[in-house]
Amino acid sequence: MPKILNYGSMNIDNVLRVEEFVRPGETIVAQSMEHLPGGKGLNQSVALAQAGAEVYHAGKIGPDGDWLLDLMEHAGVHTEFVGKAGSATGKAIIQVNHAGQNCIVVYHGANGEISKQDIDSTLQHFGPDDVLLLQNEINNILYLIDKTFEQGMKIAWNPSPFAPEMKSYPMEKISCFLLNEIEGYGLTGEQDPEKITQALLRRNPEAKVVLTLGKSGVLYRDADHSVRHGIYQVPVVDTTGAGDTFTGFFLAGITGGESIEEALRLASVASSLEVSRKGAACAIPTMQEVRSARLALQ
Repeated sequence: MPKILNYGSMNIDNVLRVEEFVRPGETIVAQSMEHLPGGKGLNQSVALAQAGAEVYHAGKIGPDGDWLLDLMEHAGVHTEFVGKAGSATGKAIIQVNHAGQNCIVVYHGANGEISKQDIDSTLQHFGPDDVLLLQNEINNILYLIDKTFEQGMKIAWNPSPFAPEMKSYPMEKISCFLLNEIEGYGLTGEQDPEKITQALLRRNPEAKVVLTLGKSGVLYRDADHSVRHGIYQVPVVDTTGAGDTFTGFFLAGITGGESIEEALRLASVASSLEVSRKGAACAIPTMQEVRSARLALQ
């Protein structure tokens, strides 16, 4: 099984429970506030570890972030490539409404202080059989893509949060795209799911494309296969981290030898369990829970 290097963000999530999202010019009172572990990178590393992958997290935290490392290590994530920065750990302000939907504002903090020297030092511990997982909540993304590709590693990319400059990224170097419809539209200008996947495959015919479609499930495409999988109906408590959970379990599945169909199924069950719980990283299920639920949700 290959090692997975997740070079990604680590945040302290400030979660506000509200009846409805605040509107421009409005002041509302939150029902509660919690400080929870988060960041797309951290969430995805925890999901990978919970799914049984050998995952190494790289990135930076500030002086206030040691407890995030404790949580990741408890989940089974290797953290020896996480460094310390002078800035505070990244933060997210998250509103969660009565329907479990969320809106999020992110402050990069230490996530934006990753140097090229940090990257070079980390990459020397990985080789062509390994996989790099990237999101868009840290700096020096293009340098990471170029250096990793030079080493012959496969690159799995979750282009989130989307930024317009991503359209010019070297997509021919990406082995696996993991994205939602908003990110797909941003990269391709297409809105139809089939056209989004086709456009990405034109940029890189050898890639795998995993496009999540909300209530319509997920569409997988590569040069030879087209597979769809639906969602599972569960009570929704909090959708924060659902996509990260899906990403982690899917990537763990395909790198661990599962078929595309089974990897999609396990990832879909895992994200369904995650949204039925409060929080992000702390709500991600174990593989044992997912396999048990998979039988119950047949």
